Amino acid sequence: MIDIAIVGGGAAGFFAAINIKAKKPNLSLVIFEKSKTLLGKVKISGGGRCNVTHACFNPTELVAYYPRGKKELLTVFQKFGPTETIEWFKQRRIELKKEADGRMFPVSDDSTTIVNCFLNECDRLRIKVEVGAGVQQIKQTTNGFDLVLNNQNVKCRQLIIAGGSSDKLWQQMAELGHTIIPPVPSLFTFNIKHPLLHDLMGNSFSNSTVKLLIDKDLQKQFQLKKEDIQQSGPMLITHWGLSGPAILKLSSVAARLLHYLDYEFDIAINFAGNYTTDQVLETLIKQKAETPKKQIGNTALFGLTNRFWIRLVEEFVDKEQIWIECNNKLLLKIAESITNSSMQVKGKSTFKDEFVTAGGIDLKEVEFKTMESKLIPNLFFAGEVLNIDALTGGFNFQAAWSEAWVMAENI
Repeated sequence: MIDIAIVGGGAAGFFAAINIKAKKPNLSLVIFEKSKTLLGKVKISGGGRCNVTHACFNPTELVAYYPRGKKELLTVFQKFGPTETIEWFKQRRIELKKEADGRMFPVSDDSTTIVNCFLNECDRLRIKVEVGAGVQQIKQTTNGFDLVLNNQNVKCRQLIIAGGSSDKLWQQMAELGHTIIPPVPSLFTFNIKHPLLHDLMGNSFSNSTVKLLIDKDLQKQFQLKKEDIQQSGPMLITHWGLSGPAILKLSSVAARLLHYLDYEFDIAINFAGNYTTDQVLETLIKQKAETPKKQIGNTALFGLTNRFWIRLVEEFVDKEQIWIECNNKLLLKIAESITNSSMQVKGKSTFKDEFVTAGGIDLKEVEFKTMESKLIPNLFFAGEVLNIDALTGGFNFQAAWSEAWVMAENI
């Protein structure tokens, strides 16, 4: 019998194993990973650079980036947050750097730096890792747990479930008595076919606002506040529609509602961010007064790209038309198109290769001071197996590091 079995060779599983073994070297511990690849998500995170964490050092502010798990993670982050994460890696001679948007990466800009750190720590601490070891069955016993794996049976005193978004693991946890919140996709882009976006892939907006057009009853049913259904930030036109932080934030916060709508819904977009229609109209009138004989197509405003500006104004006028020829009624139509363009979303696309789900173990059934199950002694959870997910930017990894560290302190 081993002391601790860890199911899942990903971020949470490795971080838990390393911290447990460092604190309690005499415990026997094994990581079991179903695939042949270890730390797969760590390798692809941040476009292969590994977005380790985010430079948000106030726990109260940090939890705001988690649509699910705010309350539970507050105490976890107070014990181990981004500050402690930076120091943890620094002690292992890995420096992290902060980018303009707050994301933090290793200075090497290479995810293998993080992967190798974990693998080297496992070697140093003599942590056994087995690949191709999928768990077929979990049985609770008087002394702990019996695990039926692909090629062997294992007995353990304590069990850590860190296997990510796994239907099979969730089913096994349900059989042990845990409640599973049905998983739905989170962090995805919107598929849109609209004349304004056609053949303009790659055009970006430094600041935009995207609002879900849904009735109040539906908003109330899914417990979404007014500020939830309207998100702001950079946005990008893709081959399929729209992406970027504003879209991804909305997809995450409203994940369960959008799943319910089968990913067919309407949105309103303000391409000028926080500018109102009246403010945009005022700017257009001022531009007309200052450059009356200049062609309207040569005067991109509000940070819009030239190509998008031309596409937008050509809905109403020829791009070669001069400003003085545009009456205020026409300028109002342009202002309304900039600040309130309605579009129909039909479908979604996963954001890069970083698939994230909303759903998993019901948080009410976990003691977050220790990460132990409230229902089953000596059963612990960390990572995406829990009904916790975050916006893009290193937040999902930070939750994994923090949960695993708290667990290691208390197991």
